[in-house]
Amino acid sequence: MAKELKNLTKRSENYSQWYNELVVKADLAEQSDVRGCMVIKPYGYSIWEKMQRALDDKFKETGVQNAYFPLLIPKSFLSKEAEHVEGFAKECAVVTHYRLKTNEEKNGVVVDPAAKLEEELIIRPTSETIIWNTYRNWIQSYRDLPLLCNQWCNVMRWEMRTRLFLRTAEFLWQEGHTAHATREEAEERARMMLKVYADFAEKYMAVPVVQGVKSETERFAGALDTYTIEAMMQDGKALQSGTSHFLGQNFGKAFNVQFIDKNNKLEYAWATSWGVSTRLMGALIMTHSDDNGLVLPPKLAPIQVVIVPIYKNGEQLQAIDEHVAGIVERLRALGISVKYDNADNKRPGFKFADYELKGVPVRLVIGGRDLENNTVEVMRRDTLEKETRSCEGIEEYVKTLLDDIQENIFRKAKTFRDEHIYECDNYEDFKARVKDGGFFLCHWDGTAETEARIKEETQATIRCVPFDVEQTPGVDMVSGKPAKYRVLVARSY
Repeated sequence: MAKELKNLTKRSENYSQWYNELVVKADLAEQSDVRGCMVIKPYGYSIWEKMQRALDDKFKETGVQNAYFPLLIPKSFLSKEAEHVEGFAKECAVVTHYRLKTNEEKNGVVVDPAAKLEEELIIRPTSETIIWNTYRNWIQSYRDLPLLCNQWCNVMRWEMRTRLFLRTAEFLWQEGHTAHATREEAEERARMMLKVYADFAEKYMAVPVVQGVKSETERFAGALDTYTIEAMMQDGKALQSGTSHFLGQNFGKAFNVQFIDKNNKLEYAWATSWGVSTRLMGALIMTHSDDNGLVLPPKLAPIQVVIVPIYKNGEQLQAIDEHVAGIVERLRALGISVKYDNADNKRPGFKFADYELKGVPVRLVIGGRDLENNTVEVMRRDTLEKETRSCEGIEEYVKTLLDDIQENIFRKAKTFRDEHIYECDNYEDFKARVKDGGFFLCHWDGTAETEARIKEETQATIRCVPFDVEQTPGVDMVSGKPAKYRVLVARSY
């Protein structure tokens, strides 16, 4: 067994440490020398690329087009929407100078004090301000609407306490920004994009999610409504995995984005924004993976099938090479990504453990006896079950197996989540149980005071008002007042 795998902390011993080690040992990412920032390694980035491709296709199916906007935002832009700037002010990285010069000792560089910017520039924490300043030039008439743009980019939010993928100062994401002629169109778009995220999470990531709307306290800065998908990790904590915001006319008014409507009247544009980030990588890892390493859904696995030969000599390896070439070709013809690992610098046992650690969904092993019998050993990563099958028709069998693995890991995650959702209307009971994880459906009186008390006393937050939960009359478990909603409450990342 590979040394990396033997040294992986068990989830039951220390879930947080297990996650941190797995990200590094599975070659997904590592800490950089820039405080709070990470290096995404090729294997990790290839998973992110598959996420990008699938999401990008889904966005474009709804009429969205990709664009790109500046990394640097004039400070004055952030001053134009008061709630927005207040929400991000403490996280902003600020550019104050535009030039360096050699120091007096001639052994390094310093900031040139003569190169101070007239107006400071903010490295984008999000792009509503720069984009809506641009939209003012693009929108004059209702015929210019809707305007549906998305950009794939990086953002900077100055985080002090970071964790790879889940919370870093710089991270990769997409941010969609749309402008509409009516409130109804904008609200419909915000809800539509949430459904796109939920569909992607469940059908590609195999991560079941709860869809809902955030409380006023938890809304995105500058939004009238924030819609969210919440996923449950294996330790019972929630992870906000995607958000879509109905911004009303706040940014239209802040940046004077007006248009002539169908009645020849001047109106402000209605806005949405929506985004998911490399945080999805964290969700993927923490939802499915086990003490042997990553468990990847086949739809997002960089390598869906690995083939490992076991041989006694060069002659036998050559025979296996020739035999496997046809299998590889036929698998690729079915759109399956395959790696044939016949490298002679690592023992088969190391390869087995390494590919388990990296979550490759299917492993095929062919040895000398398999060559004689025209058989192959098949192992599925999700259950670690092995079987020996004939090589005849193995390609179609593997294709079906990949579909089964995709469905099975979703089913397993959904069963786990559903078993850890509880209705709870007794605050003392809630306080005793929430520390062990789980989603709690609780009545809430709708006040920020009650919400703040729950957070202060239990470290849990109201994740959302779920769409699929029947809203029945009840009493707030904290205040004893009549409840407005039954909400989802959990500790979270």
